[in-house]
Amino acid sequence: MKYLLLIFIITSTFLSANTNKKQCLTKGDGYIFAGGECIQYKDYEGDKDGSLNIVVHGAWKNGTNILARYAPFAETLNMNTDITTVAIALPGYSDSSTNNFTGLLNKGHNKPYLVGKKEYIEFMSDLVLKLKNKYNAKTVNYISHSAGAILGATLTGYSPKLIQNIVCAGGGYDLHKMKENSSDLISLVDVINSVDKSTNFLIIYGTKDTISPSKRNKNFHKFLLEHNLNSKLVEVTDAVHIDLDMTDTSVDAITDMLDY
Repeated sequence: MKYLLLIFIITSTFLSANTNKKQCLTKGDGYIFAGGECIQYKDYEGDKDGSLNIVVHGAWKNGTNILARYAPFAETLNMNTDITTVAIALPGYSDSSTNNFTGLLNKGHNKPYLVGKKEYIEFMSDLVLKLKNKYNAKTVNYISHSAGAILGATLTGYSPKLIQNIVCAGGGYDLHKMKENSSDLISLVDVINSVDKSTNFLIIYGTKDTISPSKRNKNFHKFLLEHNLNSKLVEVTDAVHIDLDMTDTSVDAITDMLDY
């Protein structure tokens, strides 16, 4: 009996984590199937037509209910900008599937290098495109933190014109400087020449952030300017890495960027 119960628990867990397209559609509102994954999201409708805010989190422990943390942030951005805003849970977070990918921090990996893998970048490209089409958006504002920001920055060159405005809070642009033997990884530095020149970047850093230090973000901003891209750098005094994107200074800067 105990053996049968164990099999049932393992099977149930596997089925809940691995959701095909048909099963994903039966979940109803708040789920979208993209890149082979059933992604849970929370949306807040705005009145500005043709524009969409997509809020992307960074690396947390696998299984974290990320929407409990990011839905209120998305609602704040929605109220400030009057733009439809969607907070997503990447694979392995909240009720999103793990068909092809685990969470960004999983099985002893304490660095989110998964965001540099080609297959993960292609998954994210498909997800952004599916959301863009779902909400009939011509303009995508990708608002991101940490690993999510590294991923988004790469997307601007990997899938040019998919994202029009991008906020990178505590992010980065060169995974090769963070990891040895990283020839299998892709980051913005590898695809910079493909970025559409009309793309707008907002780089936000905290003066007490030890995970994405001030120097890295200043170099990020300088790198963009050297490639004739539009970039604004914002400093958040005394801010650490966690919740950097949610600080008052960050929210004000994001609101100003999207005030069009």
